Amino acid sequence: MSQTGSSNALKVIPLGGLHEIGKNTCVFEYNDEIVLLDAGLAFPTDGMHGVNVVLPDMTYLRENRHKIKGMIVTHGHEDHIGGIAFHLKQFDIPVIYGPRLAMALLQDKLEEAGVSDRTELRTVRPRDMVRIGSSFLVEYIRNTHSMADSFTVALHTPVGVVIHTGDFKIDHTPVDGEYFDFQRLAEHGEKGVLCLISDSTNSEIPGFTPSERSVFPNLDRVFSQAEGRLLVTTFASSVHRINMILELAKKHKRAVSVIGRSMLNLIAHARNLGYISCEDDLFVPLNVVNKMQDSKVLILTTGSQGEPMAAMTRIANQEHRQVKIRQGDTVVFSANPIPGNTIAVVNTIDKLMMLGAKVIYGRDKGIHVSGHGAQEDQKLMLSLTRPKFFLPVHGEHRMLVKHSETAQSMGIPAENMVIINNGDVVELTQESIGVIGKVPSGIELVDASRSGVVIDRVLKERQQLAEEGIVTVAASVGWSGELMAKPEVHLRGVAVAIDKAKLEKTIDQTLRNMVSDRWSDIAQTLSNGVIDVNWVKLRADVEAEMRRLLRRELQSNPTLVFLLQTPIEPPANVTRRQRSSSTKVASVAS
Repeated sequence: MSQTGSSNALKVIPLGGLHEIGKNTCVFEYNDEIVLLDAGLAFPTDGMHGVNVVLPDMTYLRENRHKIKGMIVTHGHEDHIGGIAFHLKQFDIPVIYGPRLAMALLQDKLEEAGVSDRTELRTVRPRDMVRIGSSFLVEYIRNTHSMADSFTVALHTPVGVVIHTGDFKIDHTPVDGEYFDFQRLAEHGEKGVLCLISDSTNSEIPGFTPSERSVFPNLDRVFSQAEGRLLVTTFASSVHRINMILELAKKHKRAVSVIGRSMLNLIAHARNLGYISCEDDLFVPLNVVNKMQDSKVLILTTGSQGEPMAAMTRIANQEHRQVKIRQGDTVVFSANPIPGNTIAVVNTIDKLMMLGAKVIYGRDKGIHVSGHGAQEDQKLMLSLTRPKFFLPVHGEHRMLVKHSETAQSMGIPAENMVIINNGDVVELTQESIGVIGKVPSGIELVDASRSGVVIDRVLKERQQLAEEGIVTVAASVGWSGELMAKPEVHLRGVAVAIDKAKLEKTIDQTLRNMVSDRWSDIAQTLSNGVIDVNWVKLRADVEAEMRRLLRRELQSNPTLVFLLQTPIEPPANVTRRQRSSSTKVASVAS
């Protein structure tokens, strides 16, 4: 872990969100005080077998937990708050400040994980200022995004004002009527912003990102043309989108049934806080919907990204107990696939079509817009804040590069910005910006138990099991060096290039030859009559030979589980000494 530099400089250390989409986590450090900004998660790739959640490596924070003074939350998306409950199991965070909606969602997560006593949640409103430690005064500035109650933050630090945009786009007609606070940004720009840290997600896209409200007429047209049931899926966290869908359901006189725990929770919190407004009688239980006229039904579900356990995916796979696709249904995907999910989404769409549904999807339909600003949005942010230094974040490498080019076109010198990786330590002074070191910045994988981290070795074993299967060989050897029975061979997930009976015969003969050839080396009778058997060496030698045999015969490298059964008692009137501590020696080798 390498980092040096001035004790009077501000350190900015992103632990996630760079050269990737997801797990946005950033550390601000001044002297012996640390403030966290967001702590998100990402979702696993296809090769991460059994993994549910991907988190950033938090080694640096575990080692510096005594410095943590608090956390800033910008908004309630999973890639910004989804990791907090996991981290609180490893270290305390004295206080977390954030928007009302994000804090309501986070409270549920912390209670479910049993860590609500490890921190204190405090809600903020636009233009609130909160003191964290002695070095940070944090100001919350309303912005517009695909999720309601979203903020940009201005950190007042001893070296100057640093503005972190959070996720944003410039939406002049926000669904909830909460407008971007351009005035406050401009005031900071007039006084002087030391550094702008800005969302780069759509930096390759020219123009402005359309308003969320632009989706409304296109969805309205789809709703008016649907003759049978409507099934709509979108991101569960898209409060504005859900609000419009519910508004259209009322307009078209359709009752709404909601499927998916995350969407049910979000709608409940958003209604309670006033971000979604609709009457209670708009919602009906699923068992009631199934008895209603098709043209009067709207089913709102999770699963817009083809997630295996989400409602829409289970419906497409005909695995949902209460909802079955039938002729005349219209299914609307009001979301675009995020990177890595495209195949899962198109497979779901195909299955729905084969079951007889009409599926509305795709960018050309105008039923989804991004929550992130394009190039012109980014230029407006730069022109309002007029920063001395610039740090592009939240995006893959090409996005960071393009955003830096946009900043240069706005007059910020190339030497006043850095493109960094997760774990880089950026030092900010009143006169300079630069990378001075690096901290651990890998990933931590959490499986379905959500209690233990999947280490690299375990993940590699799972990958090998998935790709080449597993072979179990069990053998029993007696005191005289003979096999007590025919070895048991079990193959799972192995493509056998030869006849299985032939393979078992080859393994049996190899084992007999191995034990016979090596017995004189591993077993000896001592002068006092004690039989001394080195079972551990026998097991190691046989195991190595089994691996070579399997590679040769199967033309692959499956995981080998080798079980060696050794005798519990010596023959009558013979004593023995055994170098291994157990009479049953088992091994798992790959």
